[in-house]
Amino acid sequence: MYTSSSLKAELNAKGWRLTPQREVILQVFQNLPRGKHLSAEELFELLEKQEQGISLSTIYRTLKLMTRMGILRELELAEVHKHYELNTTSPNHHHHIVCTQCNMTIEFENSTILKQAMKQVEKSGLELIDCQLTIYAICPEAIRKGFPAVVSPDWVCSRAISAANRLKEEEEDC
Repeated sequence: MYTSSSLKAELNAKGWRLTPQREVILQVFQNLPRGKHLSAEELFELLEKQEQGISLSTIYRTLKLMTRMGILRELELAEVHKHYELNTTSPNHHHHIVCTQCNMTIEFENSTILKQAMKQVEKSGLELIDCQLTIYAICPEAIRKGFPAVVSPDWVCSRAISAANRLKEEEEDC
């Protein structure tokens, strides 16, 4: 896992600096509860509440840099914009199941997926950088509501609301 000093060393080796903004963004991701993903816009809102004064363009550039460096994983979930999470580089890469109606995301681990990915990469003579599978599904509540014809575009299922409330409580406890 990256620390401020290891990030500084890697940035310096490439001729870049560890700016206070980069350090703050790294700390945000290090302190996120497991399973929490942030978009650039959500990160911007969080940093605004903390009165950090980091512009959205700086956030976008930093997320792109940290993704290229392997510090963050870029996730394309059901929403229009990308989400990011700390790349733990553990051998148990996790994957996601996403409800395309309410965007609820469930993480899961499966070593078979990683083994198959490694086999395919080795067969091609390449080196594995990341392995992530995203399964798109519809939650039972959306189906009961009549998906796709009847469900309002701004509807959110109760499981997603409960999960958001739990994460909010966890953040407030930190």
